[in-house]
Amino acid sequence: MQILNLLIMATLLYILFWMQKSFKSFTSRVFTGLGLGIVFGVSLQLAYGQGSNVISSTLLWTNIVGTGYVSLLRMIVIPLIMVSITSAVINAEESKNTSIAKISSIIVTFLLVTCGIAAIIATFTSLAFNLTAEGLVSSANEIARAEALEQRASSIGGTSDLISQLVSIIPTNPFKAMTGSGNNATIGVVIFSALIGMATRKIKSNNKQSFELIQNLVNASQDVVLKLVQMVLALTPFGVLSLMTKVAASSNWTEISRLGNFVVATYVALILMFLVHLLLIMLCGVSPIIFLKKSWTVLVFAFTSRTSAGAIPLNIDCQVKKLGVPNSIASMSASVGATVGQNGCGGVYPAMLAVMIATALGIEILAPIFFVKLIIVIMVASLGGAGIGGGATIAALIVLPIMGLPIELVGLLIAIEPILDQGRTALNVSGAMVAGVVTAKVVGDLDKDVYNAKKVKVV
Repeated sequence: MQILNLLIMATLLYILFWMQKSFKSFTSRVFTGLGLGIVFGVSLQLAYGQGSNVISSTLLWTNIVGTGYVSLLRMIVIPLIMVSITSAVINAEESKNTSIAKISSIIVTFLLVTCGIAAIIATFTSLAFNLTAEGLVSSANEIARAEALEQRASSIGGTSDLISQLVSIIPTNPFKAMTGSGNNATIGVVIFSALIGMATRKIKSNNKQSFELIQNLVNASQDVVLKLVQMVLALTPFGVLSLMTKVAASSNWTEISRLGNFVVATYVALILMFLVHLLLIMLCGVSPIIFLKKSWTVLVFAFTSRTSAGAIPLNIDCQVKKLGVPNSIASMSASVGATVGQNGCGGVYPAMLAVMIATALGIEILAPIFFVKLIIVIMVASLGGAGIGGGATIAALIVLPIMGLPIELVGLLIAIEPILDQGRTALNVSGAMVAGVVTAKVVGDLDKDVYNAKKVKVV
């Protein structure tokens, strides 16, 4: 049976290859991959049953495509961030109204504010759905998970100290950050690259020859990296097919139904926050419908892959080519947004958990002291989120102890993490893209002709 399943997968991959050779649009190929992945994954689970060895062995092979694609994206993330940010700083004078400091401050402020809004929406959504942790944490499995999380919480820097959380953003070893090691690796590379660019600009006045040499080297490196990005992005439909097959075939529907009320409430909060994103786009004087159409393929990838950091190349490419955001702003918003102020993982999720636990403990959620403290803690804690799957768990392990709340519920919800993390990651990436559009509009650098163009260059 496994051989038959693999033959079916090979056929589906060939369909996407044929569409590419037939010059079908990139968007249609991505959505075809998404649809085929859902149908194939659901069919596997219906045919063999959830947790079947046949499904496990099949996914072991079919996931090579998805895992390989995500690995390629993560491979180019750090080089892309480095050359994009460094080039943006070095060539800053070519921009009409922007400086790297102004861009950074607007983006970070926007992300933190929207993270706070996401936390507020999640709080009231939890109350509307009467979510509570009472009676949920009881089995031996959940107790074991809680004990493991207690050990993990004690090992996370800044878990009970917001000052440490802030300081940890600064990379003590930039070369370690370049390897992607640690929760703050992405933002660490952003900071280091920006400093390199600033240092290069400072030698311009007294050593113009060296400045021009470095400038040409950075710009040439950016050309090479962007071509590499284009090559990898061409594989997106194949990656989406494989990733969605895994999600549909391996989801634990029993656990999801057990905690169905929480799953529904989470997606209601995520959708409401996504509508806030569209409202902010509309307030910028541009069409939210166009934003939705042009960003949809990026959001689909974020939903299927559960990695904000892995979506950075797609994010930057979409902002620059489809939304008219300058490369300097797009690079900064996509990179910083993968770590700072994540609306889904850093805002919605820890707020909902805090409300559920506090309700079970008899704490008045809307009491000004508790409510304001919760929102502030969530915003500050979001400065060091992880841009990979599981980042929301880290955010919860930071917020809950600071609020004086137990973390046992986190262990229970790990069972349904994949289905929750898909929506949260899509919202994270949406927030980063909106930050880019809003920042470009604020500084007067948004190209509305590109934004409103019906035809865009696709991979």
